[in-house]
Amino acid sequence: MLIEHFKLLIDDKEFMKKVLLIAIPLMLQQLIVNSVNLVDNVMVGQLGDYSLSAVSSANRFYFIATMGTNGMIAACIIFLSQYYGAGNYAKMKETFRFSLLGAFGLCFVFFLAALLIPETIISFFINDPLIMEIGATYLRIACFSYLPMVLSLCVSNALRAMGVTKGPLLISITSVLINIILDYLFIFGLGPLPAMGVAGAAWATLIARVVEALIYMAVLRLHDYPFETRMKDLFKINKELVKAIFKKALPLCINEILWSAGMATLLKYYSTRGISANTGYSISTTVSDLFYVLFTGMATATTVMVGTYLGADELDKARANGYKLIIFSMLMAVVLGLMMFGSSFLVPYIFNVSSEALDIAANFLRIMSLLFWIYMFNTQCFFILRAGGDTKNTMFMDSVYMWLVNLPLVGLLTYLTDLNIYLLYIAGQMTDLLKAVFSFHLLRKEKWVNNLTH
Repeated sequence: MLIEHFKLLIDDKEFMKKVLLIAIPLMLQQLIVNSVNLVDNVMVGQLGDYSLSAVSSANRFYFIATMGTNGMIAACIIFLSQYYGAGNYAKMKETFRFSLLGAFGLCFVFFLAALLIPETIISFFINDPLIMEIGATYLRIACFSYLPMVLSLCVSNALRAMGVTKGPLLISITSVLINIILDYLFIFGLGPLPAMGVAGAAWATLIARVVEALIYMAVLRLHDYPFETRMKDLFKINKELVKAIFKKALPLCINEILWSAGMATLLKYYSTRGISANTGYSISTTVSDLFYVLFTGMATATTVMVGTYLGADELDKARANGYKLIIFSMLMAVVLGLMMFGSSFLVPYIFNVSSEALDIAANFLRIMSLLFWIYMFNTQCFFILRAGGDTKNTMFMDSVYMWLVNLPLVGLLTYLTDLNIYLLYIAGQMTDLLKAVFSFHLLRKEKWVNNLTH
């Protein structure tokens, strides 16, 4: 079946052009953001292995908060994109209101946890007193960036659901440039500005996120987008719509939180093999994020190329586009996987950490690069199922699979064997091969070929 759609994809140059026009601006935006994270980590890395491990551990908690919030917003985007395809702008406004309220409510819980118990959070990843102290210092400041981040995520995702990608790209460029400049000034100091180290990195992140949110607010005032709403109307949402969105949002939120918590647990397992393993893993994920931008681009392309057609009741078109996106994303993944493999010989070595940590980071990148097309296949299946509102199956193929298969396997090998860090890492990554079979089975059931606007 995929061979048939491969032939259809090759003959459909217009389809590939449209996907690239949607995906590339998003990939560039995410590349800019991830590049800043790389620069940020390189600067923090100048302070040593302990500082880098502390900030990386703190950012793992931020990652869980972001993913959970994105789960809430993603559920809203399913409806928003289909209402946009159906031309129902009143429902778009109500959906956007729900995304703001739901995302702020969820993220506020993570904000309070980071503010009140930062040492406890850091100790989950690695139980080292110095790392806990440094990480808590960073987290107490950086947690205030969670709240403006929510507004930016809600607005940018709503714009992307309509195919508007250039505006968010320019805003991201502005935000990350501010972040880089402030990182340098605050971490190392300049003139009258004192060197603040890890705390300086946190302040730079907070200021950049506030500026980004303010720009999005200005954009909403200057343009008339169909999802815009007034503050006084914020709680005006039809109860049936609330129930419908919440029904999709709950499994997505649970999935994103469980999946990101699972990734954090993997870091905990790898950290049992020493601080170099923790640092090396952190570096490898930071560098690999430069290539995982493909996932961001394909997520939005799927929303537009599948979700919008489902909302317009063009189910056959949406179905065909879904399968073509599988092939297209895998071809792109092969190209980026080769680039990731090449980067492993250069990029990790710009970090000023121990040679053992650098070697671990480089080898992890090589392992990831060989399996990158499998990661993309599984993720693209997830995006397609989600676009059609099949959120229960997305949870089974993602977080449930991780907690029932991946984590138990790695956990048992971590505590019951003396496997070195490389064999431990490979064992965990190989579970994605079995996951690919399960993912394609769920895709072929086609419960995602569904118009939610009826």
